[in-house]
Amino acid sequence: MTSVTDNRAARDAVLARVRKALGATGDRAQARRDAQAYLDAHAQGPRPAMPDELVARFLKRATDMESSVARVAGREEIPAAVARYLAALELPPLLATQMAKSGVCWPEFADLDWAGAGLDIAARPTVGDDRLGITGAFCAIAETGTVVVLSGPDTPTATTLLPDTYVAVVRAERIVSGMEEAFALVRGERGVLPRAINMISGPSRTGDIEQTIVLGAHGPFRMHILLLG
Repeated sequence: MTSVTDNRAARDAVLARVRKALGATGDRAQARRDAQAYLDAHAQGPRPAMPDELVARFLKRATDMESSVARVAGREEIPAAVARYLAALELPPLLATQMAKSGVCWPEFADLDWAGAGLDIAARPTVGDDRLGITGAFCAIAETGTVVVLSGPDTPTATTLLPDTYVAVVRAERIVSGMEEAFALVRGERGVLPRAINMISGPSRTGDIEQTIVLGAHGPFRMHILLLG
């Protein structure tokens, strides 16, 4: 399997050849500053008016997109909140046991007391047969109820795609108004774009067959958002 590091090296090699062909050599810092100045000055198209309270807007739009939502005050409350969510699903006993015993999370949540909440959660990338996936988020978009996830060694995005049930932990202070602010945050904090930016608005769905919406067609059947803070 090709690693993210290998892919970035290949990308950098291609871009280096393009720069050489264009005669764009030397320090590119000024070019990046000029590009950012252009973006900052460029007029945006029409956008919907947004309320001052972005958290409430995000929660409403996330619910509109068929996500369930709950709030937690601190990180230590996350395992219990996940356990409550799973219990409320009223799953068949065998499936409920599988859900509680076959979950994965990002490394940032490895220190939490999952066992104390009756859950067996492994801090590793999913191997494809895990029932539950738990991740953080780079930020979230209030306008559309969207969770933004950036790919990286410690943020395996397959965890958002393969399990039947997906739980995203979103920090309240990381909710931005729209997609424009989300991309500006990526550029400002990361400098360069990651290999992939995933924008997730509710569980997977399709309307291809007789225009009937079916959940879980290409990814999780369920999406639950824990708003932290």
